[in-house]
Amino acid sequence: MFSSLEQLVQRLRGSGYIADTIATTTVYLAARLQKPLLLEGPAGSGKTQLAYAVAEAANTSVERLQCYEGIDEEEAIGKFDEPLQRLCVELKAKSSNVDWESLRTELHGQQFFSAGPLLRALRCERPCVLLIDELDKVDHAFEALLLEMLSVWQLSIPKLGTIRARSIPFVVLTSNEERRIGDPLRRRSFYLRIEHPTAEREAEIVALRTPDSTHEFHAGMAGLAKALRGWSMEKPPSVSEILDLAQALKVLGSEQITPDMRDILLPLLAKTEADRRKLLLRDGFASLIFDAQQYSAEALRGRAA
Repeated sequence: MFSSLEQLVQRLRGSGYIADTIATTTVYLAARLQKPLLLEGPAGSGKTQLAYAVAEAANTSVERLQCYEGIDEEEAIGKFDEPLQRLCVELKAKSSNVDWESLRTELHGQQFFSAGPLLRALRCERPCVLLIDELDKVDHAFEALLLEMLSVWQLSIPKLGTIRARSIPFVVLTSNEERRIGDPLRRRSFYLRIEHPTAEREAEIVALRTPDSTHEFHAGMAGLAKALRGWSMEKPPSVSEILDLAQALKVLGSEQITPDMRDILLPLLAKTEADRRKLLLRDGFASLIFDAQQYSAEALRGRAA
């Protein structure tokens, strides 16, 4: 997917994703050695976005399997299209000399199988990015169905047979650590811990999205992000939510957040009633802004250094 580590770094940055040396090197090795990449860390730290950034950097597509409690094999791999099979049988039955054995074989062919994201990823003519998102929401039984694919790059599907990969996808597994991912998957994967970025790095990320703003504005957004995440909120802001806030401030024509902007910005900052009430405390928002200013100053000093 990438001819060199330097090319990957440049292309990731071009897609708006800034990662440290450890992360970019691990991504590069996973791509070259065709190993899955397991990303763990808090929600909103940029795990999913890394998969999309790699796809953009490689000029390829993303097949995404969004995990949730109760997801089954059919949603991950696919299933036979029964209405289409019935229609085929009805049309064939009108013929006077039907070879029913051949018809049965035909009905269990790939043309009658509606592929899910796992099978679509194996069918790609050129390597895609297969994102298996929030794997910690499923149980160990569901994890087990991934093992064949991640070991020998094929899927054994009842009645359809064994489907081998046309190309080997770049697989990204993400986890918010609601449940521990099993050891068999961990052994097959390279592992990266993804935390929220430092204030200095988040200022860089904001700068990529708002290049016409000042360094002080970029540091201010990063400082506010760090302050909010240090407030023990139920839903601390993700990197993408901070970027949304930066864009909103640009629309409002503001380069700085002040305590009197609380009510206007509250719908952007609080995602639960508990967090909203916390920010509505008499001195809560003013205290938050004070903390954000201290972190912003640190980010600016770090940039100058």
